[in-house]
Amino acid sequence: MPMQARLVEVQQLLKSDRIAMYSLLNTHFQGVKPERFEADLEQKNWVILLEDRETKTLKGFSTLLVYETQFEGEVVSVVYSGDTIVDPSAWSSSLLPRAWIASIHFLRDKYPNGKLYWLLISSGYRTYRFLPIFWKEFYPCYDTPTPPRIQVLMQFLAHTRFDNYYDKQAGVVRFPHPQVLREKLCGIPQERLKDSHICFFQTQNPGYEQGDELVCLTEIKEENLTPAGRRMWFAKASLGVAS
Repeated sequence: MPMQARLVEVQQLLKSDRIAMYSLLNTHFQGVKPERFEADLEQKNWVILLEDRETKTLKGFSTLLVYETQFEGEVVSVVYSGDTIVDPSAWSSSLLPRAWIASIHFLRDKYPNGKLYWLLISSGYRTYRFLPIFWKEFYPCYDTPTPPRIQVLMQFLAHTRFDNYYDKQAGVVRFPHPQVLREKLCGIPQERLKDSHICFFQTQNPGYEQGDELVCLTEIKEENLTPAGRRMWFAKASLGVAS
């Protein structure tokens, strides 16, 4: 399936884009209210759209909030991933990670200060699995204790972003109206639990089926890329940018 990616400022989204995004999200998650979707979207500033090249049908999207903040007297830049969904018909495509990395290359010029971190919350093992595929060091991880400074930074970013919805002890965010995957997409197949990372995700986030979100953090830099990440990093992904 030939697909294309667009990076769009949230304020520049067409009404048809918003309708398609909500429809795709509602198809895969339970309890998605239009007003909550819109309110959440307005808290982001960029969105990556994945579309069928021929029909322009939306096949996936990922919302982003990119910002700068102060931590221990230093400026840090943060990419916070919000809603991310890819239709099962496009699961075999590598376009999302390629477009995501191409988007980060573009946005880094707009947010050039300090170290750049990816703040990710995950209620599904498929999303968490992106971390070990593309990044050498990320937290939490099954075989590496989280360094104290990273732990404090992660807690600071999570508390600032999610306030009382963040459970510091558990390391998860529990929203009052969580988005829960529909039954056909929920759960972890038994054979996938042979993967140490996926097994760890289930252990760290036992409430994932109820929509609990595991807080994760990695530093975005070339030296932290796995071989697969480097291939994506240096791939020339075609990315339309609307701003």
